[in-house]
Amino acid sequence: MDKTITPVRSLRGSISVPGDKSVSHRSLMFGALAEGETVIRNLMPGKDVGNTRSILQQLGVRITDDGDAVRVRGAGLFGFSPPEKSLDAGNSGTTMRLMSGILAAQPFVSILTGDESLSKRPMNRIIIPLGQMGAIIDAQPGGTCPLTIHGRTLSPIHYHSPVASAQIKSCVLLAGLHTEGITAVTEPALSRDHTERMLKAFGVPVKRENTTVSVQGPAKLTGTEIMVPGDISAAAFFLVAASLIPSSELRIRQVGLNPTRSGILTVLRRMGCEITEENPQSVGDEPMADLVVRSGRLSGTVIEGDLIPQLVDEIPVLAVAALFAEGETIVKDAKELRVKETDRIRALETNIGLMGGRIETFEDGFRIMGPQKLTGAGLDSYWDHRIAMAFAVAGLMARGQTVIRRAECAEISHPGFYEDLEALSHV
Repeated sequence: MDKTITPVRSLRGSISVPGDKSVSHRSLMFGALAEGETVIRNLMPGKDVGNTRSILQQLGVRITDDGDAVRVRGAGLFGFSPPEKSLDAGNSGTTMRLMSGILAAQPFVSILTGDESLSKRPMNRIIIPLGQMGAIIDAQPGGTCPLTIHGRTLSPIHYHSPVASAQIKSCVLLAGLHTEGITAVTEPALSRDHTERMLKAFGVPVKRENTTVSVQGPAKLTGTEIMVPGDISAAAFFLVAASLIPSSELRIRQVGLNPTRSGILTVLRRMGCEITEENPQSVGDEPMADLVVRSGRLSGTVIEGDLIPQLVDEIPVLAVAALFAEGETIVKDAKELRVKETDRIRALETNIGLMGGRIETFEDGFRIMGPQKLTGAGLDSYWDHRIAMAFAVAGLMARGQTVIRRAECAEISHPGFYEDLEALSHV
């Protein structure tokens, strides 16, 4: 599907973004591992979370819709049924990596597959630690999926991860829940901590010391109620758009403000964006609030170091903000962008160039000098939802029409994204 984006005079109104994708994946998985029923509200309806749900159902987990809630009848740690066919994670790296940790401990063989994009993403980062726990996983040359997982009894380990990654950490901890003893993960920097927070909500003690997290297995998860906050990664596109387009003011309701995810707010405020938090609350140890953003003049900044794991998914739209900000913006230490749904650094370079913009790229980031004037162009999403939505925001500020090819990939994380954008637009 092609999507045409045209400039707008302002963005005004209020919006609710979909439930947080990371929390949604985990609520389904942990509910499946628990004893008793888990009730999930505001579960994200996108394709990635749908793949997690489908896989769990193929493993014998009963998941039903009940009005505005989803009910998961827990199977317990070892209550899954052998799947009758391969398990398709689609485009979801979270599904692939976290489910690998669970399946490695099950008493049967399973095969995890993915789409063309996911089949290029590195899986050795989980195969190595799971192998140290005793797992047997057959992968394709180069350590990519499909993965054939020969489930067996695992042993606890203390894994020192070479990168700060919530997916690696969560995979190892999920496997560790099934072992006899303490499993720990040490990271070079703190990554998202949704797994740690949610395990506590399911009654599992979690110990954290600096960047080391550990759990004691075998664990018992007890079904609970989960309220999924609005996804701050989805909110980021509207935050940037409203900050750039004159005379804009938006309220984004009940957005998750987990401190390991709030790097986007830190950076935008540093750039001069006016963002206030209203109606704060905390549900299931996850803080949330309404975000009110108003347009203003942005300035360039440097994004690097420990801040990167807190906003790696928001960097494409921050690159768009940098194009219209005064001065230089530099992103460093973000080599992870090279192995996302697409090589996001290369995608930024290509699409910005097609719009007449300038960006200097390097292996782990880029440099942008602003402000720049962009011209609408035909752009490729590369089947990457973050790229599609980031350049939709750029198109709102460009001269003329911007056409995004394969734009439907936005449905992966924000069903109805373009409709929401149009509803807020004043032309």
